[in-house]
Amino acid sequence: MSPAELLQDAFARIVEGGTAVVDGLTEDQLTHRIDPEANTIAWLVWHLARVQDMQVADVAGHEQVWTAQGYAERFALPFDVQASGYGQSAEEVGRVRASAELLAAYLRATHEATIGYLERVTAAELDRVVDEHWDPPVTLGVRLVSVLEDDAQHLGQANYVRGIVERAGA
Repeated sequence: MSPAELLQDAFARIVEGGTAVVDGLTEDQLTHRIDPEANTIAWLVWHLARVQDMQVADVAGHEQVWTAQGYAERFALPFDVQASGYGQSAEEVGRVRASAELLAAYLRATHEATIGYLERVTAAELDRVVDEHWDPPVTLGVRLVSVLEDDAQHLGQANYVRGIVERAGA
């Protein structure tokens, strides 16, 4: 298995888990908060897709799926078009409302763009420095693993919230 194939497999697990976690949920269930400050399933899945979309588009040198495919307009969120959820307040988290179908569609479209890029990535390219603002500078391989780790954390949180929502009958 090549490094690119390994990364493709890892990102496939994110899209599979992300679409499964929203499957069959109503908008009320997707936006249920287990605590007034807690993240919702809708926000968690939107955010993990936005992080992946932004970070991969940056290293790939292409436009984000969010804007290129009109998802910013379809979601119609009251944020700047470049918002990804990072640093948002509890009030802003509560403003992310979307259907399971829209969340899954955006995640799938982001995944397709990610895989399209990864199909062209060579093992040697994973050592390319993509961000010199860190010490040590961040390579492409490190950035992609970072995105995967962030996405996996948020996917786990969304699954946890789904379990609570289902048990509570919310």
